[in-house]
Amino acid sequence: MKATLRKAPSRKLFASGLGSVLLPLAALIAIPCGAFAQSAARAPATPTFTKDVAPILQRSCQSCHRPDSIAPMSLLTYEEARPWAQSIRSNVAQRIMPPWHIDRNIGINEFKNSVALPDADIATIVKWVDGGALKGNPADMPSPRKFEDNDRWNIGTPDLIVQMPKDILVGAKAPDAWRNVVVDSGLTEDRYIKAFELKPLKGHRVIHHVGGSIVSPDGRSSFLEAYGIGKNGNTLDADEGVLMKAGAKVTFGLHLHAVKDETSANVAMAFKFYPKGYTPKHVVYTEEMGDVTDLDFPPNSPNVRTDGYQTLLKPTRIIAYQPHMHTRGKAMCMEAIYPPAEGVSGGAGRGNKVETLSCVSNFQFNWHIVYEYASDAQPLLPTGTVLHIVSWHDNSVNLRGNPDADNWIGYGQRTIDDMSHAWVTYFSMTDEEYKAAVAERKVVLQTKAKEKQNAGAAARLAASASLPVR
Repeated sequence: MKATLRKAPSRKLFASGLGSVLLPLAALIAIPCGAFAQSAARAPATPTFTKDVAPILQRSCQSCHRPDSIAPMSLLTYEEARPWAQSIRSNVAQRIMPPWHIDRNIGINEFKNSVALPDADIATIVKWVDGGALKGNPADMPSPRKFEDNDRWNIGTPDLIVQMPKDILVGAKAPDAWRNVVVDSGLTEDRYIKAFELKPLKGHRVIHHVGGSIVSPDGRSSFLEAYGIGKNGNTLDADEGVLMKAGAKVTFGLHLHAVKDETSANVAMAFKFYPKGYTPKHVVYTEEMGDVTDLDFPPNSPNVRTDGYQTLLKPTRIIAYQPHMHTRGKAMCMEAIYPPAEGVSGGAGRGNKVETLSCVSNFQFNWHIVYEYASDAQPLLPTGTVLHIVSWHDNSVNLRGNPDADNWIGYGQRTIDDMSHAWVTYFSMTDEEYKAAVAERKVVLQTKAKEKQNAGAAARLAASASLPVR
């Protein structure tokens, strides 16, 4: 998959040992409780569904939690939500829902596509449930949210849609299946792609994931993106693009699994192009990095660590990060191991040899989320940097969803097997471009630090004068 964003602020170093991942895992569960205490003053005294909770659900939950969508229950009305109140509380308190599992206390914490709930919203939901999950005044209920037609694309109106020519029928009881379907794009001239989106048109319940690639007439294949639940389309920045050659084909690699009902599946990929004749400055790629195939998870082993590496041969800007594991996946971090005498990815200092860029400390197999770094947070990595992908798997009964903790598990394509790698979206730079980007990043970080300092001074002044802070 491909995406975009841009630069990286200050980050916390991460010692990549077993104990270091257990701390983020514990912190992920513990932190919301502290957040509730800090946010309680801002939360309503007696939250009700109609006035306080419904607006949160409309903003952050109902896209999936509505009829004919992917969630198991609808949360459009009080009558639908009330039976699930305790479950809603538990999932938002642990930051399992909405699905955004990046660790907020390690590495980069600025993303373009974050769906994480603010602390104040979590506090409101918790207080609502703890207070009896009251309905409230019907007059306070906001107007029902209007949803876009499911046939619309998140990237906007496409210039080209390439669809599988026929459905694939998945039986009610069938083993996992993999299909590679190649479709002519119909493109008659070279074009640079500005935005793209791969999604199911039918049978999303039986589609574990789909990989989409472009195959040029000379046979060269370029991976574009992987669809999984939680993945939307990608729109690139103005100076970034992907070349699609005239006569190119689109390859759909589907992983299918049965859901107890006979189901037809079909997928399509949509493209938006730059204007004819426009050539973007940077060509974007998405690659599988840190892949380890000699996995060895003994039966009843709760914490197996795996380390994968990829050396960057040119200065690189990282745009997005997507961990990939299967049902035993527990956590995954991406570190940058810098060459000698290089500083952190923002170029703000020297002497730091290792920096943790991102950790997903609460990996959820049912959600394959791409974490798209914000423009001012994209890592800037010099030539010779080693990307270190560290994963932890749990092949024990402690991990909910483990199909069989008594079996040895190794690498494989099936859901009951496992994997350990990350999909990394990036583009390469020249040495001059890298130096300019680092200099620009320093200015951004200095500006942010000054703004934060000024805001703190203003808050202290307002507090001392007993005035409200605005």
